[in-house]
Amino acid sequence: MNVYERKNSELIKEFNRYVREHPEFADDITKEAVVVMQLAGDAKFNQWSRKLAKGHAREDQPIVYVHIHKLKPLRSRIEKLELKRVA
Repeated sequence: MNVYERKNSELIKEFNRYVREHPEFADDITKEAVVVMQLAGDAKFNQWSRKLAKGHAREDQPIVYVHIHKLKPLRSRIEKLELKRVA
């Protein structure tokens, strides 16, 4: 998996989380649509993502661009952690 594929996968995961929390956001996205992740400030990724989507979409298939303007930093869900050092 290349860098863009990893980034796309992470953005799709985040988008899916967002839609689960805000289901009305996806009301205008048809089930047939190809959803394309676009990340503010990353022109090369955005170009790669658009090219990938256009290659996968059928001629009559709608393409929906999801423009992500800002991501919060990833945070660990660990609440308590302990280290034990072995000599």
